Parts: sequence; C-alpha cells; structure tokens
Amino acid sequence: MLDTFVKGDVGLPGAELEPEVRDLGRKLGRSASSSRGAKHAAYDRAMTLVAGNEELRAALFRLVDVAPACANPAELAEHLAAYLDGVEAGGLPLILGLRAAGSPRLHTATGRGAAAAVRQMAGRFIVGETIPEAVPTLREFWTQEVATTVDLLGEATVTRAEGQAYADRCDRALVDLAEAARSWPARPLLEADSAGPLPRVNLSVKVTALTPLVRPEAPERGREDARHHLLRLLRRADEVGAHLHVDMESMDSRELILDLVLDLLDRPEFADGPSVGLVLQAYLRDSEEILDRILERAAGSGRRLPLSVRVVKGAYWDHEKIEAAQNGWTPPVWTEKVETDRCFERICRRLVDAFPLVRPAFASHNLRSVAFAATYARQAGLATGDIEIQVLRGLGDELQEAIAGAGFRCRTYCPVGDMVSGMAYLVRRLLENTSNASFLASQAAGSDLDELLRRP
Repeated sequence: MLDTFVKGDVGLPGAELEPEVRDLGRKLGRSASSSRGAKHAAYDRAMTLVAGNEELRAALFRLVDVAPACANPAELAEHLAAYLDGVEAGGLPLILGLRAAGSPRLHTATGRGAAAAVRQMAGRFIVGETIPEAVPTLREFWTQEVATTVDLLGEATVTRAEGQAYADRCDRALVDLAEAARSWPARPLLEADSAGPLPRVNLSVKVTALTPLVRPEAPERGREDARHHLLRLLRRADEVGAHLHVDMESMDSRELILDLVLDLLDRPEFADGPSVGLVLQAYLRDSEEILDRILERAAGSGRRLPLSVRVVKGAYWDHEKIEAAQNGWTPPVWTEKVETDRCFERICRRLVDAFPLVRPAFASHNLRSVAFAATYARQAGLATGDIEIQVLRGLGDELQEAIAGAGFRCRTYCPVGDMVSGMAYLVRRLLENTSNASFLASQAAGSDLDELLRRP
C-alpha cells in the first residue's frame, strides 16, 4: 500500500480529463466574473496598469512598505514624489500623481489620499487587527458555507521575546476562536469528510515567528527553540478541538519546519489529535521528493488522524531566485510558470491518490489548477467534500463564492493583525497580483477564458 502512496502515477493527465476540466473551469470562471461588481473595476484597471510597468510596481511597493513609518501625510507625499520621479513612463495618471505629490499646496492632501489608499488596500486582505475584530467576518464566511484559516500576521522574529509573544498570541487565538465558533450554525460540508470530523477552528502558524534562531548552518538551535512553543500550541489545539496548520516559508527554514512538525506528530500523545497540516510548494524543483518524505512518514506514523497537506504554487519565488543568483546557485524554483503549473497538477494527483492517508487541500486562484484538482478527485472516486480548495482573502473573493456555490468545500486564508506587522504579507500579495505571469493579472486584463484553462 505504501508503494502506491509514494510512487503513484506522476505523469501528466490523460486527454480524457480535459473536456471536464474545461467545463468546470468555464463554470467557475463565469460564476466568479458575474459576482465581480463595479466596485472592483477601478482596482482591476490599477492592477493592469501596475502589472505592465516594472518601475511603477517597484515604486508603489516601496510606498506600501514605508507608509506605516511615515509621521504624517506630508512625509508620505514626499516619499511618493521621490519614488514616482524615477518611473520613466506611466501615462497621465502618473504625471498627475507626481505633480500633486510634489506641489506645496497639494502634497498634504495627496499624502492623506495615499495613506487612505494603502489602508484600503490592507483592508482588502486583512480581516481585522485582533481576533475579536475578525470574528464577525469569520462567522459571516462560515454562514455562507466558507471555512477559514486565520493567520496572525508577523514575519521572522528578531528576539526570543518576540517569539514568545507570537506563541502567546497564537495560544490565545485558539482559545478565543474555539469559544466563538461554538455558536456558529451547523455546516455539514465544512465539518466532516469521508475520513471523519473537521474542526471549525483552523489556525495557520509560522515557525520562523516562534524563534529568531532559524539558521540553515545551525538548524538544531532553531528547532529546539521553536519546539517548546509548537508543542504548547499542538496541546492547546488538541484541548480546544482546533486544527493547526504549519505554513512553509523560504528554503532557509523548510527542512527545519518539516522535521520539527513530523517529529512532534510521532509523539504518542498526538496519536488521536489534534488535526494538523503542512504546506507543499509546487514551485520548488524537489517538491515531489518532499512529498515522498511526507507520505512515507504519514504512513509510518501511529497517528489515527490524516495529515492535511496544502499544495500551493509558492510565495517566495523572487526571493529564492535572487538569493540563488547572488550565491551562484542553480535556482531551487522552477524558472517558468508552466513548469510550476505542471508540478502542481502532478502533486494534485498524488495527494488525491493518497486520500485518506492525507487530506488534500489545493490553494490556488488559477481556474485551470482548481478545475483540474476537482476533476481529478471526482474521476478518482472521491466525494466532493473529500478535497478542499483554498483561496486568499482579498485575491480570491469572487472565486471563493464560485467554488462554494458549486458545492465544493472552500477555505479562505484570513490574515489578522495591524498594518505594520502585515506589510511583508501585503507586499507579497501585491507582487502575486501584479506579476505579468499571474493568472489574476491575466484575468483582470480580459484574457480569453479558454486560453486561461489551456493545459500547461
């Protein structure tokens, strides 16, 4: 049996799947487009403009990054003028923005407008600064047949005190979310699959936020420092009946995270809980080898709960490429989008084939990827509720509605935190949304649906 899980058929899908993939993709695409109101039109136009101008993208990312540190609107306007001044071409909107930002009479008002725009942008992705602020939105999603996973914003820590504070926030969030979720209405599709019950509460955590000691050259120090924090959170999740999902980050921390989580789950105390998940990044060239390790460990574990595996394309592509170039390495990521898309589909097949050893979750805003995963799962005999499709709050809102409306279990990744702690997250999302290779950018630019659904 293990040989089936580990080896599997990893070739490209047969042509027989393609008509159904395209049909489902068209259905989801039409549904998503019909729910995209006029309020998004200006945003789409702006994203299309930014996607086509690398210098403008860089200028606006720098503005988003510096906005929380500006003392007043005038200071923000000064930064805006300086950043836009280096942009060669941007058309009339850029010229007007540059003149307003540099005008002594208008720069304060321009700064206020820029600050409001950044706050509005942050509000598109972040559901609240605190758990109590976020709970009404989480409940609304649940009522609409959409599950959520909460991410407490905060990137890599610098001190152990920061790691302790992040662990404390996660611990408190598990308790508060479990208390709030007790009053939510029953939603059978969100609460069970063929392998058993699914927790209402789902929290995503970052190991690098638990410890400042993540170092590729000395992984043991970081592993030990994070171990007691993660152990505490696993016990709390077990106590309140929540799911704990451990996010995967850059290559610097991947091995530490993978080994730490799998080793902790081998402890006898976690044989029956809590529900736990890992992330697999399809943009990494060795992602299928990592999947081999995960499936082998899951099959050899004494746990009686399936391990959840969320496959994503990956959010650190630029970082990995730049670091590899600086060090003269071969990039660990696929350098062409089509290669990542093909790898994503191969991993989808293997995760579906491994159910119920693992619970597969497919995180993507790419209609082709989503339609392929759902179609392959149906062809493999899985029930609709045996897979999960995940999207990001602020980027996948209309797709979320389409997925839930089509009867699939959808989970939305919901960041919680203030704008300062969320800046790195926000910039990565903007990079994703405005990349020339982005499905979202292509969709916003009006690309033909059949072309977007083409087999990679």
